[in-house]
Amino acid sequence: MKIAVAPDSFKGCMTALEAARAIEKGILRARPDWEVVTVPMADGGEGTVTAMVDATGGEYVTETVSGPLGRPVEATYGMLGDGKTAVIEMAAASGLPLLKLKELNPLVTSTKGTGELILSALGRGAKKMVVGIGGSATVDGGSGMARVLGVNFLGKEGKELPEGGGALAGLEHVDVSGLDSRIADVEFDVACDVDNPLTGEHGAAYVYGPQKGATPEMVVELEAALARMAEVIKADLGMDVDPEPGAGAAGGLGAGLMAFLGAKLKPGIDIVVETIGLDERMAGCDLAIAGEGQMDFQTAYGKTPMGVVKAAERHGVPVIAIVGALGKDAIKVNDAGIEAYFGSLERPLSEDELKTEGPRALTDCAEQVARMLALGMKMGG
Repeated sequence: MKIAVAPDSFKGCMTALEAARAIEKGILRARPDWEVVTVPMADGGEGTVTAMVDATGGEYVTETVSGPLGRPVEATYGMLGDGKTAVIEMAAASGLPLLKLKELNPLVTSTKGTGELILSALGRGAKKMVVGIGGSATVDGGSGMARVLGVNFLGKEGKELPEGGGALAGLEHVDVSGLDSRIADVEFDVACDVDNPLTGEHGAAYVYGPQKGATPEMVVELEAALARMAEVIKADLGMDVDPEPGAGAAGGLGAGLMAFLGAKLKPGIDIVVETIGLDERMAGCDLAIAGEGQMDFQTAYGKTPMGVVKAAERHGVPVIAIVGALGKDAIKVNDAGIEAYFGSLERPLSEDELKTEGPRALTDCAEQVARMLALGMKMGG
């Protein structure tokens, strides 16, 4: 039997690769004659860089870049095994965890550091970039990112505007003549699982501004600034990014990536499946095993195991899941394509216990699943 083991990370316990290896260990302990293909997975959010680097045998790159308020921060991104694809999580350079609560101010925070990571990847010869845009501390429409790459945001009398979303209220022109020429040869895929437009009641300022520290007064100011940016982009570049689904993601970074880098916004899990070649790895398998830290009713609505299910269905491969814990209404995943699921934890564990007991429990559970599968084959034969 050939099995594809494709789990997400078990947050606080194991990376996706560590989880895959724990499951593999259990399977081979029961049936050493079976073939196991490990494929670390992610959904485009936290852990995506790690999963994709591990899945492709890539490498990590750490750079000192500008944090949301301009302070130097150490940020890491991945170059995948093909040597041509970079995977960047914008939160590594421009994320909320980089600021203290009292420092949150989306009128002045900037995505400059994210642009610096993109610039670094260009310097390493990247021809494709996957950008995850969750967890931002910014509402600058991606202007900080774009400045680093050669775009000028000009106010009255052609003066460059300062960093931050608030300054965009004074935007008169966007000059892309200095945009880094290498960008034209790069494909940009953006992992985005929200469909918010740039402005309006469902836009970046009103929906996400308060999460980043915006007061009601700031929200109004940011809304006007982003609307002004959209107007100028439409006038100068001929693009109407405002209503595009996902334009409002990460404080409007979605709009900036589309407008200035020609990026395409896609569901994160679809990007991961495509980039790591899950379909190719699934070919010839008899079974696929998905996994995550906790499986509940939310899993059926597009989380990582569902990406595994879709890929498996294209090859007629059944899917089961081995997870850490089971939550409310996990049974809903059966209707979503997971034939059976198994929780590995024998009892509730503390955070410290999870790190040592979690992998052991996962391996033990995988062994029992393999024994059951082997028994089924024997009885069926």
